[in-house]
Amino acid sequence: MGFGDLKSAAGLKVLNEFLADKSYIEGYVPSQADVAVFDALAGAPPADLFHALRWYNHIKSYEKQKGSLPGVKKPLGKYGPVNIEDTTDSAAKNAKDDDDDDDIDLFGSDEEEENEDAKRIREERLAQYESKKSKKPTLIAKSSILLDVKPWDDETDMAKLEECVRSIHLDGLVWGASKLVPVGYGIKKLQIQCVVEDDKVGTDVLEEKITAFEDFVQSMDVAAFNKI
Repeated sequence: MGFGDLKSAAGLKVLNEFLADKSYIEGYVPSQADVAVFDALAGAPPADLFHALRWYNHIKSYEKQKGSLPGVKKPLGKYGPVNIEDTTDSAAKNAKDDDDDDDIDLFGSDEEEENEDAKRIREERLAQYESKKSKKPTLIAKSSILLDVKPWDDETDMAKLEECVRSIHLDGLVWGASKLVPVGYGIKKLQIQCVVEDDKVGTDVLEEKITAFEDFVQSMDVAAFNKI
């Protein structure tokens, strides 16, 4: 198992492919598994590895809460995809052990013909599978994100702040419900829901666009992130 060297391009590519249909390294909430993998990175993945970058920015928002996340941190090699070569080697070893009981080949020519037939059948099935796969509609990966947008002080015009946020129009972004949540000393933050297409919009893009309204916005945090 494992991603390999997460400071290398190859390791980051494996991580990106692993997170293509997952929000977290393990389970459905951030955990010590995410912390272990996050700490192994040299920094943010490049923009073209958008699944890994999305995950990185989300886990980064928990940076001050790392120690309180659930789970027990395991060695890095315990996380990630199953190493297909290992399982193949194990199967090959078992097959070899079985073959050791048969020292005499009485049906060599027949087996050769069967192998050719099996190869032909396998290739036909692979061709059928690829044909069916190519006809399936492409699923669009989407995520539901809850954002906390914090103003500078209690004198900030929150109606204008929300207007600025909703003025952000991106392909793959849909704004949802919102509310003002008290944070203390008369200050309220804007909590707003949005749905994004993962391939088009990441939390880093949202943060860049929202914090650009610097007259109203002090900061933006991800309060919740769920794949749809």
